Amino acid sequence: MLGTLVRLWLLQSGVSAEAAHRSLPGLVEPLCAGGLLELSGDRVAALVDLRPSAQDGRDLWVVSDRRPGLDGAPVAVGADHVLGVSSASSSLARLTVRRPAARALDLGTGCGGQSLHLASHVDQVVATDVNPRAVAMTGLNAQLNDVPLDVRHGSLFAPVEDETFDLIVSNPPFVVSSATEEQLVYRDSGLPGDEMIRRVLQGAATRLAPGGLAQVLGNWVHRRGESWQERVGGWFEDLGCDVWVVQREVADPAEYVELWLKDAGVHGTADYLRRYDTWLAWFDEQAIEGVGFGWVNLARVEPGHAPSLRLEEWAWEVEQPLGPEIGRWQQVTAALSGPLATTDGVLAARPVTRADVRQDTHGPVGEPDPETIVLRQGRGLRRARSVDTVLAGLVGACDGELSVGQIQDAVAQLTGADPAAVRAEQVPAVRELVAEGYLEV
Repeated sequence: MLGTLVRLWLLQSGVSAEAAHRSLPGLVEPLCAGGLLELSGDRVAALVDLRPSAQDGRDLWVVSDRRPGLDGAPVAVGADHVLGVSSASSSLARLTVRRPAARALDLGTGCGGQSLHLASHVDQVVATDVNPRAVAMTGLNAQLNDVPLDVRHGSLFAPVEDETFDLIVSNPPFVVSSATEEQLVYRDSGLPGDEMIRRVLQGAATRLAPGGLAQVLGNWVHRRGESWQERVGGWFEDLGCDVWVVQREVADPAEYVELWLKDAGVHGTADYLRRYDTWLAWFDEQAIEGVGFGWVNLARVEPGHAPSLRLEEWAWEVEQPLGPEIGRWQQVTAALSGPLATTDGVLAARPVTRADVRQDTHGPVGEPDPETIVLRQGRGLRRARSVDTVLAGLVGACDGELSVGQIQDAVAQLTGADPAAVRAEQVPAVRELVAEGYLEV
């Protein structure tokens, strides 16, 4: 029985009608009528993909369209293809902050994978998609897993109008192109360049409840003569949100086009070279020299607090899941614009060095002032930072008992440094150490 189901669903291989009836007693005809199976002669084949998905300690079953090219052969997909649990969707699930919330929005839900996970810690989950087939698949997955979801059809934020949410997640159709070729709705928005990701981010920011968080995957353009930080950073002016953008990688235009043409099953077809040349020519016309991929987190700030903007590149391995680290970022940025916004606030703080932080030194044995000192994190983004002896001494003394000001005075006395100079230099450094997670407040 198990072997039949594995061949039928996971391997997408036809089985005999006899074996199908034996493994799915009384269900073959209803599943055929529902468009999930196909009976042809004495063979039964799956018309959709059904496979297990486990995350956050939950076991789920997810229905989506069949995976193209599972047998290694290039297969073109339809325009309304509903993607299953992909590497991108798994990445977003691991980034999502898993804390109790009243309302969440899964924008561009696809097969509903994010929504199924959100339902484990959110009272009401709204899932939207412009693709009617995706809406139907999400509804089916909700029933299959006995998960209550509010599934709505429509483009971008039209299905939710002016509703607000405590958490918004989105893996939108972010592929950068001219939007003039045939569109695959799960990846192509119909908008040129990175316009879709800009609209998603700005629309999400206006629909966050107080203290709300939006988490979005995306691509953005690297244009000649313009830094990506300048381009992306300009999207967040006057939105009233703390912003943390992490660029994970940058694709060369040729590599990018090859990747997405392969994804569309165009490799090996007569139209491949034309589409390849057309796409690259458009990149050149637009002065696009690369495409960045990464994560964006938006956190609604309290009235009167100045929003912060952090844009960084981080190509190295990180801890998974990263949701707890993003939750920590939201709390810390609120503190940095509140109690730690002033010098007096920093001096009065009693931070604790995070338990996973380790210190590496290089220099002669027993030397009181090593040539180099590096602080390394074992968790989160696993950052590393060079510090001097004075700052290393402060970090080493942060145990929650003494204030920053008291520690600075003691370190200055031990090192013979001027206390005023130590404070002037270290207060900004302490804020950075808190922001990057070396110190907890």
